[in-house]
Amino acid sequence: MMEFLAKTFEANGLLTAFFIVGVLMWFSYWISNTLTGGRLHGSAIAVFGGLVLAYVGGVMTGGKNGITDIPFFAGLGLMGGAMFRDFAIVATAFGASFEDLKRSGFSVMVSLALGITLSFVGGVGAAYAFGYHDAVTLCTIGAGAATYIVGPVTGTALGASSEAIALSIAAGLVKAIVVMIATPHLAKRLGLDNPHTAMVYGAMMGTHSGIAAGLQATDPKLMPYGLMAAAFYTGLGCLVCPSLFYFILLKLFPV
Repeated sequence: MMEFLAKTFEANGLLTAFFIVGVLMWFSYWISNTLTGGRLHGSAIAVFGGLVLAYVGGVMTGGKNGITDIPFFAGLGLMGGAMFRDFAIVATAFGASFEDLKRSGFSVMVSLALGITLSFVGGVGAAYAFGYHDAVTLCTIGAGAATYIVGPVTGTALGASSEAIALSIAAGLVKAIVVMIATPHLAKRLGLDNPHTAMVYGAMMGTHSGIAAGLQATDPKLMPYGLMAAAFYTGLGCLVCPSLFYFILLKLFPV
């Protein structure tokens, strides 16, 4: 029976991948609600769990494809590939309306530009301090400091190494965790008590997971406003990081 199930799972790799991710998401949200009271968002725990699985898979197989070298997990290579990733990003972007952005006011637009730029510059500075001096790697890690979605998109577009893309995801994950933990404690000082400030905050921070968990813990009614601004942040980051910001870095760090 077990042999039959194993062969069935291996023969239907993509369906198996959805099942694995579904179990991981369920377990992650259970940990979030049970052990952290929702303060550490389930999606961030799931991303961390995925990184751990990828590391364990790489150690076990010694192969270049990590956990997907194990037949049972082979479908994760397709599910986690560029096609599904880009589909998810486009779907997120379609959930945002430019009319809503215009109605949100000039301050939110300024916050979007400022938030992406500051995060990118901070990520580039950290990467440079750790010895990465080529424009492609600096841009990829800087984009990851914006969010762990923008990082892989930028890295793939620029042909960055898998190491740089992994570091960009790690940088974005750290940011998400910091935002979700710090938001409830800083809410009173930041004036996070109305929809407009929630949108400004979402536009400055940008990370979906961090904003979702942080505003949920602060005031659930504010979460949709922060997430709408974060959606624009992600879309704008995917546009400017592999283009405008990369060309600026090329001038500063020529090949």
